[in-house]
Amino acid sequence: MGAGGPSERPGPAPDGGWGWAVLLGCFVVTGFSYAFPKAVSVYFKALMRDFDVGYSDTAWISSIMLAMLYGTGPVSSILVNQFGCRPVMLAGGLLASAGMVLASFTSSLVELYLTAGVLTGLGMALNFQPSLIMLGLYFDRRRPLANGLAAAGSPVFLSALSPLGQVLLERFGWRGGFLLMGGLLLNCCTCGAVMRPLPGGPGAQGGAGAPEEAREMLPLERGGKPSGSPGGRRRGKRLLDLSVFTDRGFVVYAVAKFILVLGLFVPTIMLVNYAKDAGVPDAEAAFLLSVIGFVDIVARPACGALAGLARVRPHVTYLFSLAMLANGLTDLCSARARSYGALVGFCVAFGLSYGMVGALQFEVLMATVGAHRFPSAIGLVLLVEAVAVLIGPPSAGRLVDALKNYEIIFYLAGSEVLLSALFLATATYCCLRKPRGPRPAPDHAGGAGDAGEAESDGEPGCPAAAAQENHVGPEREQAEEEEEREPVLGGSTETVGKGAF
Repeated sequence: MGAGGPSERPGPAPDGGWGWAVLLGCFVVTGFSYAFPKAVSVYFKALMRDFDVGYSDTAWISSIMLAMLYGTGPVSSILVNQFGCRPVMLAGGLLASAGMVLASFTSSLVELYLTAGVLTGLGMALNFQPSLIMLGLYFDRRRPLANGLAAAGSPVFLSALSPLGQVLLERFGWRGGFLLMGGLLLNCCTCGAVMRPLPGGPGAQGGAGAPEEAREMLPLERGGKPSGSPGGRRRGKRLLDLSVFTDRGFVVYAVAKFILVLGLFVPTIMLVNYAKDAGVPDAEAAFLLSVIGFVDIVARPACGALAGLARVRPHVTYLFSLAMLANGLTDLCSARARSYGALVGFCVAFGLSYGMVGALQFEVLMATVGAHRFPSAIGLVLLVEAVAVLIGPPSAGRLVDALKNYEIIFYLAGSEVLLSALFLATATYCCLRKPRGPRPAPDHAGGAGDAGEAESDGEPGCPAAAAQENHVGPEREQAEEEEEREPVLGGSTETVGKGAF
């Protein structure tokens, strides 16, 4: 995330070598995790015809996938600490594949919810978070580059999976398409196999057992020993630090993300069927998602580079709000688009703003809560988003069934995204911005060493308002709260936080 100096970790990050294989695995896992729930919407028309159901019923498949991806983050954290990244990812790849294979033999929509929705979604969740942890272990100095390349997996896979799904649908039907897509998801097992423990860390000493590999990702005590190790100070195990809800910046961010997710995914899930109803041929309609993906490929790395500039980074929260504002306006302005050219224009504008949102969301969260609380914060935010995902697309599908009109859906989704942008920017400026004036000198004059290094990843990225108000601020606050913070299982702040994107 931040451009801090080398962090204290069990072993030095090689910033290359086998890390490039880990990066490739994270690229593939990210692509499947974010693109697959959207690309599966290509099959919705066939499912509606075969099961004689409405669009809202089929939209639940994508919603359940996304809800499992977001809502099971804490479960993934617990399993990683118990068994290590590699076994969890291997099991996740098998689950994701089995879900789609079983879905090809289903005879009811409920069975599809349980197989393609629950099983496949859970499998992708068990791949996603461990891959981020391992990426953070292997990259430090080149971490921004690694994060940008890994994040590009989402648009790359979206641009490929949607046309592929249409071809499979035309040649083999939706059952054959689901079966072959399940085979593709077995590649997640290959990605898990390359996630070997970092040489030189605790996991490399005395064998490569799962408990040792898991201990490699625990936070470090002040003596340089992993918490929970025999030499470390024994502390109570806390899976999630719920005290993060006392941070006003986190609460503002969580509320804004809830409103955002209500409308953010609706256009991409509805787009293919919207175009088909407008008379666009099936192949060209499926290609619209590829257009979004092509633009997104460029937007994410470019926005990440922009956010890293010295003059922009302190105001990254406002840049995030601007990206959401652009996305909402795109939905509103394109609600009446019916021609193929107008839909392509919408996809270009949407892909640009959507890529900016995707590139900035976790950077803003880390700047808001700081590196020490990021592991707990990301799990709780994903839980909040899971609720929104279960509400947004199915509700939009029900409106389509009732009104037989897609225009109102784009207006509604755009309004929700706009509201989230305005809320985040206004709350940050009015409620979280620290007043200008002389700041009291730190209590410990020579304490810039340890405390400054501990904050190196969080403080450079702090927005002018949110981050400095509560727990990410000056070294004085860091020193006062250091002893109160307990290690959060599921990856240390130096691993999970740096691996997110």
